[in-house]
Amino acid sequence: MYALVDGNNFYVSCERIFDPKLKNRPVVVLSNNDGCAIARSNEAKSLGIKMGAPWFQIRHMERSEGLIALSANFELYGDISDRMMSVASILGPKQEIYSIDESFIDLTGVRGDLVERSRKLRTKILYGVGIPTCIGIGQTKTLAKLANHIAKTAERKPGSYPENLAQVCNLSALASAELDAILAATEVGEVWGIGRQISKQLGEAGIRNVQQLIQLDPATVNRRWSVVLERTLRELRGVSCIDLEDVPANKKEIACTRSFGRPVTELVDLEEAVTVFASRAAEKLRRQEGVVSKVMVFIHTSRFRPEAQYSRSVVVPLRRPSADTAKIVQAASIGLQFIYRSGFKFAKAGVILTDLQDGGVLQGELDLESDQHKDMGKLMVALDGLNRRFGRGTVKMASAGAGEDDRVWSMRQERRTPRYTTRWEEIPVVLA
Repeated sequence: MYALVDGNNFYVSCERIFDPKLKNRPVVVLSNNDGCAIARSNEAKSLGIKMGAPWFQIRHMERSEGLIALSANFELYGDISDRMMSVASILGPKQEIYSIDESFIDLTGVRGDLVERSRKLRTKILYGVGIPTCIGIGQTKTLAKLANHIAKTAERKPGSYPENLAQVCNLSALASAELDAILAATEVGEVWGIGRQISKQLGEAGIRNVQQLIQLDPATVNRRWSVVLERTLRELRGVSCIDLEDVPANKKEIACTRSFGRPVTELVDLEEAVTVFASRAAEKLRRQEGVVSKVMVFIHTSRFRPEAQYSRSVVVPLRRPSADTAKIVQAASIGLQFIYRSGFKFAKAGVILTDLQDGGVLQGELDLESDQHKDMGKLMVALDGLNRRFGRGTVKMASAGAGEDDRVWSMRQERRTPRYTTRWEEIPVVLA
């Protein structure tokens, strides 16, 4: 038995914790450089605003509908997520944090009324953290995900599903006839793992709801579509095929890429950006106790602007696998200097670490600089520790530049709210 705990309209809910005026108002959170809507309040959804809607297309609603748009504040959202996940973990013995606003909980061995237990957890998260949630419960992760969708839809759209399934939905507790009716009322595209293309193909085959999908023969699904869809079908039938990953798997690649807030033309500015990207990627690499053998760096102009176009990337191998920020930044800088061309307005750059290995089982070799490598390892531990304690960028490579305010390549975030929980200088102030 699994539960999926999901924060409702998570980014918007994080903003509402510190600004009560946003409640019951149409609110959207915009993507990097304030490009498009990546989170919407229920009120914004009611206005017909779609996920990913470009800001310039919906901006007129500021005046006509009172729409409020905010720049993404990922530092705040990440911290609120950590708090929410910490509280959610008490629901069961194991937890898999699936995304910034979702976590699976293993309910194996948990006794009592699971719905009542889940409702109490919702209250703890709401009043302890400030985030409204919905919880879905099922015999498999796919059923738990589907139950969560039903719980959220029943809350947001009364009448779409029975009222008793709003906020918390336990599919395993439903009578057979009630479950069949609910599955028949749920479009097949709402199932976890079924994308638009497969959903379209199923529709063309006459399979439009979940109940119809469950009735298919698994072997036929495998032959006609894929083993992945067959696995999804078995999960919907209550056969667990996707295990809980209570320890996240190490990434096979680590990327840090950004679109610039304004066009960048000078090499020195690109070097600042690439240094920051490489440093952040190296920090993520050390977090999973890995090392990297190859560093890829890329730059390109914007294909949406009527100007000269240029796009190039290069892979720079390291002499030996490493997690040292200095070595990774050096490789990225060498690659950047090789692919840079003057006379272009660059819109995006990035660093991707490839050919990752486990640092704990790395094959040793004769190295006269072994003591130096040990010292650099200690330095990286100290660097990460200082940045965790005092904030990202407290200690950095000199080529990263002086400060965020002076960077011409920084993202455009004209509507970002304060980072209330992670920056002392931005802590909330209550006026009498």
